[in-house]
Amino acid sequence: MTDAPETDAPEPVFSEPWHAQVFALTVHLNETGHFNWKDWVARFSTTLAAHGLNKDLDGGDDYFTAWLETLEALLADQGQAPPDQVEQTRAAWEAAYLRTPHGDPVRL
Repeated sequence: MTDAPETDAPEPVFSEPWHAQVFALTVHLNETGHFNWKDWVARFSTTLAAHGLNKDLDGGDDYFTAWLETLEALLADQGQAPPDQVEQTRAAWEAAYLRTPHGDPVRL
């Protein structure tokens, strides 16, 4: 009987929880017909180019910040998430986060 070779634990696919969340939200919005993937890819490519992110990306904050920027712009252009509503939600989330004790769930 031979021992199974030891392997390292796999690396997480996303380095931060919000990366996974914005990715999943984007896929969900596409799958539910809010936009087509070809349009998404074109817009995201334009955003990456505008930020100079044409190097090998490791899926870090720079990549997912560009991802979120693209998603917000796409939804704003479609009238699904106007910038003023996005900013109001962002401000409400920040206020809720700041008043929440460490370790407690954040609630709006």
